[in-house]
Amino acid sequence: MNVKITSVHFDADKKLEEFITKKVNKVIQKYDNIIDVNVILQLENSQAKENKIAEIKVNTKGNDFFTKKQTASFEASTDEAIDALKRQLNKYKEKLIGR
Repeated sequence: MNVKITSVHFDADKKLEEFITKKVNKVIQKYDNIIDVNVILQLENSQAKENKIAEIKVNTKGNDFFTKKQTASFEASTDEAIDALKRQLNKYKEKLIGR
């Protein structure tokens, strides 16, 4: 499984990358047919406190899943994006089982 992390407008430190990789791997190990995962971290240029964005795109055989969340920290944005991704993947898995 390939998890690619890209940071825009800043350099992500190893601790943040390890945190994200651990969270993503924990979720995707429950699902089959996942090809790769792309995580994009962005630092928005604004005066708002909640200016850190995490986008997660999961490529599978047949479908792609995408989620984007914005909060005050990259960890919180990642957690929220992971939660949204779990819901999407669970819904998709239930749909497949129901066939």
